[in-house]
Amino acid sequence: QVQLVESGGGSVQAGGSLRLSCKYSAFQNCMGWFRQAPGNERERVAAIYTSADRTYYADSVRGRFTASHDNAKDTLYLQMNNLKPEDTAMYYCATDNVRSDTYCYTAWRQADFANWGQGTQVTVSS
Repeated sequence: QVQLVESGGGSVQAGGSLRLSCKYSAFQNCMGWFRQAPGNERERVAAIYTSADRTYYADSVRGRFTASHDNAKDTLYLQMNNLKPEDTAMYYCATDNVRSDTYCYTAWRQADFANWGQGTQVTVSS
């Protein structure tokens, strides 16, 4: 069982920035960030196929969010800029090992990832 611990959430005004971190206990080749607002389904906002260092983003965050990882620190990051009130949600990191970048790219569902963190809250006020 891979352990994941998120941190870095908080409250900011619209237009502000936050950087989320996810410390992982074991390296896996597909790492994602999801978010879930009250009453909504959990949605993936970004993923990294670490074997080829490819990143994938939801349309709603492309150009504002950047996912990265630092293997030396066993940490996954999500840099969030130009935050909007609609970005308010609980943010989760998730990881799994997959066969190829195609599997990571198409892993949009919660069920596609085996390992999850406990989440960190992001609140953006207007």
